[in-house]
Amino acid sequence: MSRFYQAPPEESSPYIEGVNHVDYAQIFISMIAIVNPVMGVPMFVSLTNQMTSDERHRAARAAAITVFTVLGVSIIAGDTILGFFGINVMDFSIAGGILILLMAINMLNARTDAGARISADERLEAAHRNSVAIVPIGIPLLAGPGAISTAIIVADKATTFQHRLILIGLCLVIGVLTYFTLRVSRGLSRLFGITGMNIFNRIMGLLLAAVAVSFIVGGVQQLFPYLVQKPTPITTPAQ
Repeated sequence: MSRFYQAPPEESSPYIEGVNHVDYAQIFISMIAIVNPVMGVPMFVSLTNQMTSDERHRAARAAAITVFTVLGVSIIAGDTILGFFGINVMDFSIAGGILILLMAINMLNARTDAGARISADERLEAAHRNSVAIVPIGIPLLAGPGAISTAIIVADKATTFQHRLILIGLCLVIGVLTYFTLRVSRGLSRLFGITGMNIFNRIMGLLLAAVAVSFIVGGVQQLFPYLVQKPTPITTPAQ
């Protein structure tokens, strides 16, 4: 089963039962791949083109705070929300994995125009907004359904306060990285150009596809445990 769901006890962290440092590294990689601040650079540059430097910095800060808040709330209250609607995490992990896989395919096809995350109507509405940092940049471009699904799924095994606290810490790091990425978005756009952005997004898409498959397989194994049960060896009675 995927390490996102369960880790062997002998490798567990001395602080949190059943979770080790490799798990946290995998969780961080999966979450930064799904948020992917670099994908938001072209749209951020486009929507903040008429802003002053200070306004762009404030917009980058607001977008980063939005990302951290959405991910943090998903980790803290995600299981409660699922329970309210009568959805178990096994079903949600399969559905979320399929959603993330579709997003990964779009990234592998170099769809860096955010078309996979924001509709044409949302983009048109954003062009007439005075503030675009929270909507649509923060939500749904960066912290969209895929990021929310990932946060809820990885928090499913957060049986201790320390575990949730570490996950929230990872979200804070992602928020900080988002802020600095958007703050230097114009420089990144000039430095890497369209080709460089496409290469980076394809790499992130490949990582994201692996994460999506992990979620789907983990959910299927929990729903149908007999599929992964080892066959019982047949023993013959002693003569």
